[in-house]
Amino acid sequence: MADAAGHELAAPITVGELPDRGRVFCHGFIESVTYAPATKVATFVAIVVDRDAPPPAGRGAGEDAKDRSGGGAAGAVRPGGAQAGTRGQRTSGAQDRLRVVWLGRRRIPGVDAGTELRLEGMVTVREGLPTMFNPRYEILSRQEEQ
Repeated sequence: MADAAGHELAAPITVGELPDRGRVFCHGFIESVTYAPATKVATFVAIVVDRDAPPPAGRGAGEDAKDRSGGGAAGAVRPGGAQAGTRGQRTSGAQDRLRVVWLGRRRIPGVDAGTELRLEGMVTVREGLPTMFNPRYEILSRQEEQ
């Protein structure tokens, strides 16, 4: 993969190796997505992990790991319990997850639970999770429907 100026990018890092801040080029699998309701600001949120994780417990085999609760970007995921960490500090379970937020989008075709992605953008910690807003992305593979 090359950027707009034609410079070759370094090999992508894993989600677990992400720094707290800075520009990164990473690789992972989408664990879940959150759709914002029509009454809220348009945001599309995906949680990315290092490996293709099985669906959360309690979901049927025919269902994917999508969260359609309409929580939006602010309340999408609270790992480790009800209390999230402060704005600039990771919570204890956040080392292996990356929240990706596309502002102004309600859906991105091809970006669903189980999809493998390469992402490039600025990462920061928000609500205890490493977060990337409006990254460049490349869809590498999709999980087949069963």
